[in-house]
Amino acid sequence: MNISKNEKTINNGINSNHTPMMQQYLGIKHDHPHDLVFYRMGDFYEMFYEDAKQASELLDISLTSRGQSAGQPIPMCGIPYHAAEGYIAKIVNAGRAVAVAEQVGDPATSKGPVDRKVVRVVTPGTLTDEALMQANQDHLLVATFKLQDIYGIASLDMSSGRFAVTEANTADELQTQLQRLRPAELLFDESSEIIDHIQEWPCRRPQASWNFTYDTALRILSHQFNTRDLSGFGCETMHAAICAAGCLLNYAKETQRGDLPHLRNLQIELPQDTLILDGPSRKNLEIDLNIQGGEQFTLAAALDTTATPMGGRLLRRWLNNPLRNIEVLEQRQDFICEMLTSDKTEDLQQGLKPIGDMERILARIALRSARPRDLSRLCASLRALPHIQVSLSPLESKRAQSLANDISEFPATVDLLMRAIVDNPPVIIRDGGVIAKGYDEKLDQLRGLSQNAGQFLLDLETQERERTGLSTLKVGYNRVHGYYIEISRLQSAQAPSEYVRRQTLKNAERFITPELKSFEDRALSSKSRSLAREKALYEDLIEDLANQLQQLQQASDGVSELDVLCCLAERAMCLDLNRPSLKLEPGIDIRQGRHLVVEQLISVPFVANDTSLCATSSMMMITGPNMGGKSTYMRQIALIVIMAQIGAYVPALEASIGIVDRVFTRMGSSDDLVGGRSTFMVEMTETANILNNASAKSLVLMDEVGRGTSTFDGLSLAWSCALNLARDIGALTLFATHYFEMTQLSEQLAQVENVHLDATEHDDNIIFMHKVLPGPASKSYGLQVAKLAGVPHQVIDEARQKLNYLEQSEHKQTSATAKNTLLETPQQSDLFSHLAHPIEALLESHKADELTPRQALELIYQMQHLRNS
Repeated sequence: MNISKNEKTINNGINSNHTPMMQQYLGIKHDHPHDLVFYRMGDFYEMFYEDAKQASELLDISLTSRGQSAGQPIPMCGIPYHAAEGYIAKIVNAGRAVAVAEQVGDPATSKGPVDRKVVRVVTPGTLTDEALMQANQDHLLVATFKLQDIYGIASLDMSSGRFAVTEANTADELQTQLQRLRPAELLFDESSEIIDHIQEWPCRRPQASWNFTYDTALRILSHQFNTRDLSGFGCETMHAAICAAGCLLNYAKETQRGDLPHLRNLQIELPQDTLILDGPSRKNLEIDLNIQGGEQFTLAAALDTTATPMGGRLLRRWLNNPLRNIEVLEQRQDFICEMLTSDKTEDLQQGLKPIGDMERILARIALRSARPRDLSRLCASLRALPHIQVSLSPLESKRAQSLANDISEFPATVDLLMRAIVDNPPVIIRDGGVIAKGYDEKLDQLRGLSQNAGQFLLDLETQERERTGLSTLKVGYNRVHGYYIEISRLQSAQAPSEYVRRQTLKNAERFITPELKSFEDRALSSKSRSLAREKALYEDLIEDLANQLQQLQQASDGVSELDVLCCLAERAMCLDLNRPSLKLEPGIDIRQGRHLVVEQLISVPFVANDTSLCATSSMMMITGPNMGGKSTYMRQIALIVIMAQIGAYVPALEASIGIVDRVFTRMGSSDDLVGGRSTFMVEMTETANILNNASAKSLVLMDEVGRGTSTFDGLSLAWSCALNLARDIGALTLFATHYFEMTQLSEQLAQVENVHLDATEHDDNIIFMHKVLPGPASKSYGLQVAKLAGVPHQVIDEARQKLNYLEQSEHKQTSATAKNTLLETPQQSDLFSHLAHPIEALLESHKADELTPRQALELIYQMQHLRNS
């Protein structure tokens, strides 16, 4: 960030040329050089110098100036303080941070500028304000640190208090974890080469190396959780993760300018506990973001009928981090089963609807930033819990009983909030009107003095007119002179002796009396005193709720999980989903499987298909026409596995799922212009990741491998990749290809089974049946698909003529070539027979045992000539 000459002045300690206000501003700016400083000036937040120039562009507001300082004009722009949230949201969405500097001194007693200090720093990863966040998305602050060969990763959701750590052994694993977390803000060691692995994340914050020291991290984390060490969390040996967590926690505290009491636990996320999805797989499967980056037509959108925002966020966390723990998954399945048989789903979902975003409300209470409407929503949420308890009480599954225990009732808190907060409170406490009448006697008295002022003035005016007989007498008030009695100039000489002249106007005189002065003192002070009293009562209320934070957070977590499980039960009932069987042994057996998202978008019945993969039949070689449904079929298998491993019912008549450790996809084509990688290079990079990391418990989807290079290079690569996956790795693989030669792999390996997507021709048109049938496809139907796409008829006709010529040429060459397999003799395989070298043809036409020495020598000469030609 560029700093102007005037800003450098204060940094160098030469500040005498600046006005006192600018000295104060530049002092604050010196402490926050990378943040936009919102400097409170009355009813506005103002920005100066480079901040003003940048803010005017980001916010599309006018850039002006405020006088001069040190002989130079001061660039300035400003926003109304009551509209600050919307402007802060724009800045944060642009990846910048805002330091909010408020007046903390008393204007009445301040000599010079009122004291100001930064009360909070709003960054993309530390948001807690409702207006700045999307309801169904987490906004994570993430820190990463490399210690020796281990990458430590810590993540924090400031708006809920979820704090977690994990570790990665390679840069690829680091990328996979970051793609799962999708950090809104990423902290890293400024002196580390780790920057090379995090370029795709736009909001990166370099931190000094000393922020990542192990001893400092251990101390700050132990202090946060009030423990002697971290052994109770099970992460005492995760030194790299602890270093990252220490830096993250320190950064979070600095931005909030205080403690973080809602951070009560440190979760350990171990890769071996979850199904791992890398970045390309998340993108290709469109789990919660589609290819364009939106949420429409994703698995999450198809499943999400949650009643609360926090339930929607938890569902997406489950989908992005499926489990491998069968016991936990079966408990979720048991709950869904009981919901379906007991017919409690609709009742519970209706009971959850009044519940607000308790998770984020409680975080703001912990940070002492909760607003009046947060407390009103919390009250409504707590009032809904007894009904939920009643609905849960008949359920007997283990998960139902556990949730009923977590979601306790809070009658005393509900009573307190109902008595304390008005029914429809204002947005903020600043102007009062939040605390209900009858909650505090002293506040009611102070309000009475202020609210009864109007009637008192009317009564006083009537009384004084009758007593003095002055018809022009009236009682009034203005903010400058306070209360007064006004008499016209013609009658002012008749004013009683106790009237003291306060102000002379052109046509009237204004007076004050001892009685009116006494009332003025009481009335004017009562308003400020009632507001101060109300703010104190509100703060006491926040403290009372903060003391119950742990129990309230437990109830909030229980409500979130209940919401997700009710959602999955409702989806199972409405979308004809069935319970899958889970097992430890690798294998996928699906009967009448469907693609949950696609079937909701089409008007005709979805064509269901079977799938069977196991250790002895681990690869399905899929052929068939473009648009025939190969990609849909492959994706639906992966989505069924993911749904099964979050504990959901799946779109299949029957399904038996062996717990999968990773899902890999190599589908579609795209280049990486920024990274300088071609489409084929991206394809090979993703393929290399699969071959290097897949196991016998992995599910691999490979679509059109090798199509980005020449035919024989691509075919060779596709063959060897499939061979490695089936023979050496044993991964459960769906391998879609247009290389018909690939179907010969089944002749060499028993693990490979050929299937195809059916299609038929009618009047030179193609009809896709979308049915998976045994055996390879008979043809590709490429010309028919091109015709459907609108390619001109002339082009189609010429292509058909060329195809006929090529097929006839290849048939002649193939018939003259010995049929050997690529696996046994790659240099003579019939896969490449149509490109046989002339030397090979020459050798084929001679029998060595029948050649004379002279003929053999002539044959060698011919071969040399052919090689050099």
